[in-house]
Amino acid sequence: MKKSLLPLTLGGLGIGITEFVMMGLLPDIAKDLNVSIPQAGYLISAYALGVVIGAPLLVMAAGKFPPKKILIALMIMFTVFNALSAFAPNFSLLFIARLLSGLPHGAFFGVGSVVASRIAEKGKAAQAVSMMFAGLTIANVLGVPLGTFIGHNFSWRFSFAVVAIVGIITLISLKQWLPALPANKNRDLKAELGFFKKQEAWLIIIMISIGTGGLFTWYSYIAPLMTDVAGFSANSVTYIIMLAGLGMLCGNFIGGYLADKFSPAKASVALLLTMVITLIIVHYVSFNPVLALIMTFITGAVSFALAAPIQMLMITSAKGSEMLAASASQASFNIGNALGAFFGGLPLVYGFDYTWPALVGALMALIGAMFAFWLIKSHHPAKIKTKAEVCLN
Repeated sequence: MKKSLLPLTLGGLGIGITEFVMMGLLPDIAKDLNVSIPQAGYLISAYALGVVIGAPLLVMAAGKFPPKKILIALMIMFTVFNALSAFAPNFSLLFIARLLSGLPHGAFFGVGSVVASRIAEKGKAAQAVSMMFAGLTIANVLGVPLGTFIGHNFSWRFSFAVVAIVGIITLISLKQWLPALPANKNRDLKAELGFFKKQEAWLIIIMISIGTGGLFTWYSYIAPLMTDVAGFSANSVTYIIMLAGLGMLCGNFIGGYLADKFSPAKASVALLLTMVITLIIVHYVSFNPVLALIMTFITGAVSFALAAPIQMLMITSAKGSEMLAASASQASFNIGNALGAFFGGLPLVYGFDYTWPALVGALMALIGAMFAFWLIKSHHPAKIKTKAEVCLN
C-alpha cells in the first residue's frame, strides 16, 4: 500500500465500524435505553438517512476547497458525532447523533475515491479506490467483532468511543500523509448538477440502489440464518461475521483488479450476475453447516467485489462532476442497505424461514445487473478506461 492511501483506508475502517457494529449492538442498546429491538433498529435507518442527506449536500458545500481540507473537515464531523453517540443519555438524542454521524460518510468516500484515483499509478485507479474500501472490509473482519464484544461485555458506549479514537488517528494520518491536491477554483456547481440530467447517471444510481440491496438482504439477517437454519450457537455469530468480513476483504481487491483489467461497467455486470447465483445457492444449502460457512465467505467476497467497480463507474462517467457523483453512489449504496433490509424482511413477515431473504436478494441483484447491462448497451462504457485517463489526470 502507498502510504498516501493509508489515511483513506483508516477512514474507511472507522466508517465501517460505526455503520455495521450497530447491527450487533441492538439488543444491548434496547435494554439500556428501555426500548424494543425494532425501535432500536431505527438507529440503523437514522445513520443511512444521514448518509443519503449528507453525501451530496456536503460535497456541494465544500467543493471549492482543496480535497485534503475537505476530508479533514469531514473526519472531524465524524469523530465528534460518534463521540456524542457514546454520551447520548436517551434514545431520542442517540437517534439524532446517529443521523449526524451518517452525514460525512458518503462525502468522505466520494471525495476520498476521487483522491485515490488521482494519486494512483497509471492503469490502477480502481485498485487504489479498493484500498480505501479495504477499511470497510477490515472493519468487518476485526473492528465490528471487537466493537460487538466490547458492547456485549462492557458497554455499547465504549464501542462508539473506539470509533471516535479511530477518527482521531485518521485525522492525524490525513494531516501527515495525504497529498495536498489543488482545489478546483473554476468549479461550476450548476454544470456539475447537470450530470444528473443524464440517463446514464440514473441508470448507475438505480443499479447501485437495487443491485447492492442483494447484499443487504443476506447480511441483515445473517445471524438468525446461521443460528436458526444452519444450527450454529449464538456465540459463533461473531466468528461467522469475521468470516464474511474476510470474504469481503478478498473480494474488494478482486473487484478493483477486474475494474482495471476490463472496465467498471463490465465488472459490475459480471459481479451482479455472480451475486445472483451465490444468493440462490445460499437459499438452498444453508441447512448444511459446512456449506453455509463456505457460502458465507463466497457471498461476502462476491458482494463486496462490487465496491470499487461501481465507484469507478460513477467517477469515470461524470467528467467534471467526479466528487459529487462519487458521493451520490455512496448515498445509493445506503439506499440499497435500507431496501435490502426491508425487502429481505418481507418473507419473514409472512412466515417463511431465514433462507428466503437471500432469494429476494438474488432478484434484486438480477434487476441491478439488468440496469448495468442497459448501461453498457446504451452508453458504450467499453471506452470508459480511456475516459478515466482523460478526466482523472
